[in-house]
Amino acid sequence: MEPAILDVVMPECPRCHQSVSTQAVTCPYCRTPLKAYGHPGIPLHRADKNEYLCATCVYDDDNTCTFPQRPYAKECTLYCDRNRPVETKPTYTRSFLLKSWLRRNSGWFLLAALILLSLLWAISQ
Repeated sequence: MEPAILDVVMPECPRCHQSVSTQAVTCPYCRTPLKAYGHPGIPLHRADKNEYLCATCVYDDDNTCTFPQRPYAKECTLYCDRNRPVETKPTYTRSFLLKSWLRRNSGWFLLAALILLSLLWAISQ
């Protein structure tokens, strides 16, 4: 049995077009910043040479963008492409919500039940 070959797609630097690691903060070849604020978890989106990110951004469409370079932003950390499908949150049923509430508040629920049983027993005596 032959080992499986994984096709790992390495992103490329927008300036020198060399392959770089997905966790690289700056390009090791030309020192172009690849992540915002030097943090590997904050992606930095860039527009092509003659385009602006705001032209295809969801936040520009609904007028909620507060970026100072709007509408001529070439780089942005909040960019959200309006052509990509929006991720929806899962819907929860009422029984799921009740179960999760009982799980979170089970201590208080048991304490209230114990007090209620104590009162009922004291009244019946």
